[in-house]
Amino acid sequence: MENDKHFTLGKINMILIAIGFVIIILGFALMTGSSTIKEFNPDIFSFRRITVGPMISLFGFFFIIFAILFKPKNK
Repeated sequence: MENDKHFTLGKINMILIAIGFVIIILGFALMTGSSTIKEFNPDIFSFRRITVGPMISLFGFFFIIFAILFKPKNK
């Protein structure tokens, strides 16, 4: 028996999916913040945490969908 491993997604697709995961993690990192019960931090309502972070994460999810559907051109 030959060792033929045929995956549905190719190497390029896997690399694009990994890039999408990094983009999502970056978006979630931008949304993080500190606010405790004892001390209120109004910075939790900053533009970065409410708008930029979720938009980057959403872009990452769309990028992963694109990476899954991407079909490279054959020679």
